[in-house]
Amino acid sequence: MPVFHVKKTTDYTVMSNHHLRNRELSLKAKGLLSQMLSLPEKWDYTLQGLAYINREQIDAIRQAIHELERAGHIVRTRERDSRGRLRGAEYTIYEQPQSVSALPALD
Repeated sequence: MPVFHVKKTTDYTVMSNHHLRNRELSLKAKGLLSQMLSLPEKWDYTLQGLAYINREQIDAIRQAIHELERAGHIVRTRERDSRGRLRGAEYTIYEQPQSVSALPALD
């Protein structure tokens, strides 16, 4: 029987196994969430920023982000200006999914 050894370095990430064992998430969504959890807080988490460090194009990244939103791992909050117009969005990334029933509806 083959034996595998894991040689850890000083540059590694500790995260919950929850999303990795969730059969409802695609491998693409699991990988993107793992990558996002490993990045520094000040990272450029835009679709362009994430596509820059991956082989996948923006559309594939967008699909994975939407999947993670539906699963409750990413929560989007819309930002409005003083006149009530949409001016952007703030995303919060969670290791453990948030209750999907308590989340705002996706656009």
